[in-house]
Amino acid sequence: MNLALSTTLQTSFADAVEKTRKALQEQGFGVLTEIDMRATLKAKLDVDMEDYLILGACNPPLAHRAVTIDRQIGLLLPCNVIVRSDPAAGGTVTVEAMNPELMVQVTGEPALEAVAEEAGTRLRAAIASLGDAS
Repeated sequence: MNLALSTTLQTSFADAVEKTRKALQEQGFGVLTEIDMRATLKAKLDVDMEDYLILGACNPPLAHRAVTIDRQIGLLLPCNVIVRSDPAAGGTVTVEAMNPELMVQVTGEPALEAVAEEAGTRLRAAIASLGDAS
């Protein structure tokens, strides 16, 4: 099983972030958190890196179903989606979402399979739409 569901876009970083937010919203996900790794590492460690944004995406009905099954699943929520520039190829941006099937593997809880499957279907559709949009 792959760790991530991903696509590569030929666009600007800002455009990729905007398209990613829209694609997630169309699949019922809101962005609860945002971590700008580039800015954070520069501020804390004075380290330079490419544009790298972590979006914490959540689909409330799916999250509710998951925590109803296993309260500890919150440790794996929200679903992280990464938007990152490729420093070796200007104008290339990678968008990756955590594969929700990891929830089932990590917990060993078979009741989470249906939730992970639906989350995976929605995240795959969001990622696929980005490829269509670029």
